[in-house]
Amino acid sequence: MAGPDVFLPDAVAVGRRKKELCAKYGFEGLYPFDNEIRTTSQGERQDRLIYRANEEMIRRADFGICNLTPFRGPGADAGTVFELGMLVGLGKKVFGYTNVVDDLLDRSRLIYTVTLDRGQNEWRDSNGMTVENFGNADNLMIDNALMEYGGHAMVRHHASSNNLFYDLAGFETCLRLAFQAASTSL
Repeated sequence: MAGPDVFLPDAVAVGRRKKELCAKYGFEGLYPFDNEIRTTSQGERQDRLIYRANEEMIRRADFGICNLTPFRGPGADAGTVFELGMLVGLGKKVFGYTNVVDDLLDRSRLIYTVTLDRGQNEWRDSNGMTVENFGNADNLMIDNALMEYGGHAMVRHHASSNNLFYDLAGFETCLRLAFQAASTSL
């Protein structure tokens, strides 16, 4: 399980609920807070220890489910995207969901100044850079990685703004997809 859920004030409780849902489908959920991080006598930085523990957890996982709900901007959490890329790089199945149904372009237009360059028929931000307009939930690399390595488009679920990171309907849909994928590969 990857996602910005770890930044919630009650992240451990959210992780516990996700693990319960995993068990319902016959999976063992691996949640970042399962790692016990202790600083060493050599004074290693805590962030480095967290990175190593999370990387090891990704390597142990059979597949990943990524919460790609926009976080601190119009796109997914950078750490979650890194973990998705690592899963793909390791050749593992990966499923993803977002609790915001709007396309990346629509979300970008709500946050930034984005205008249509009619001559090029492209959307551009205030720096003149192209803003993707493929109808994807996020960057084309993210959406297409899910198609290539999970066999499904990103699950888009509309959650209320006050429940954005607590609504687990999209997560459970990904569990069903993972269960179906596991059942057909037997």
